[in-house]
Amino acid sequence: MTRRSRAFLPLAIAAVLATAACGDSGSSGTGGDETSGSAASGDACAPVAGDQLVVLEDDMELQNADNIIPAVTSVTATSNPALLPALDAISAALTTEDLVELNASVDLQRESAEDVAAAWVEDSGVTDGLEQGSGSIVVGAADFTESTILGNIYADVLKSAGFDASVRTVGNRDLYLPALISGSDLQVFPEYLATVTEALNAQVNGANPDPVASGDVTATRDALQTLAEQVGLTFGEPSEAADQNAFAVTQEFADGLGVSTLSELADACGDGSLVLGGPEECPTRPFCQPGLEDTYGMQFAEFVPLDAGGPLTKGAIEQGEVSLGLVFSSDGALAQS
Repeated sequence: MTRRSRAFLPLAIAAVLATAACGDSGSSGTGGDETSGSAASGDACAPVAGDQLVVLEDDMELQNADNIIPAVTSVTATSNPALLPALDAISAALTTEDLVELNASVDLQRESAEDVAAAWVEDSGVTDGLEQGSGSIVVGAADFTESTILGNIYADVLKSAGFDASVRTVGNRDLYLPALISGSDLQVFPEYLATVTEALNAQVNGANPDPVASGDVTATRDALQTLAEQVGLTFGEPSEAADQNAFAVTQEFADGLGVSTLSELADACGDGSLVLGGPEECPTRPFCQPGLEDTYGMQFAEFVPLDAGGPLTKGAIEQGEVSLGLVFSSDGALAQS
């Protein structure tokens, strides 16, 4: 699936903040070598091949909260009181599982983003009882699958709320954020909570500010709103749905160990037999290998350099070459078969 520009978030935010984060702004961290230890002392958590990938819950909030959240120019939100409630209705209904299925429908089943969005809006019931507004609204969407789907969902719901809504595909955040702030070409955008928080943090406070995003959705949302007020933006409610870096194993691996969280994995794999796969910079990124080691106490027999949530990593997990690997939490490849 085509990812947004923050393909491996530690690198993308590093470009903005000179830090590293996985959907997160990040603190600097110490990395390991390509392997974090010597040969495994056991094989309890050696790779297990399988056809179905599952994400283990990040129960200690290693990653920042990159939940989907509607961004609106403040002037537009104030002059159109029915707008934010309509977008918040989407946030209340949308789940990460929905994102996975929506992305799979477009990327794997080759349906159009417009049709997939329309079907979700109809099935979800989010348009029932919406307050009615009026006027022209342009919803921005970045040039990758998920953002296109979300942009169309936003526009379809706003149409049901009486607005003349359309979708405009734009470039990366460096290009569209100024347009959204000005409100001249865009008035609404489906954003990612932690990522946009740190983007505004850098804009308001200059290069390399202290990070303010975290794994706490409420605290990050509060920090975002403080920054947003300074640039003329208003944000709605964050959705449960999130697209952030995550760690996946095969269903067979998870079932064999009886684990569903990263903490459970760490407890079950104290023999150092885990094999980690991900982008080659993972051993030095605080939200990748060092984060798993420091936050969860994991020990690794080996790190295998692959890609950032792409086909190499997913294939290596499925083929039993790595125990767990870095993926994106809303990747269509995670859809249950």
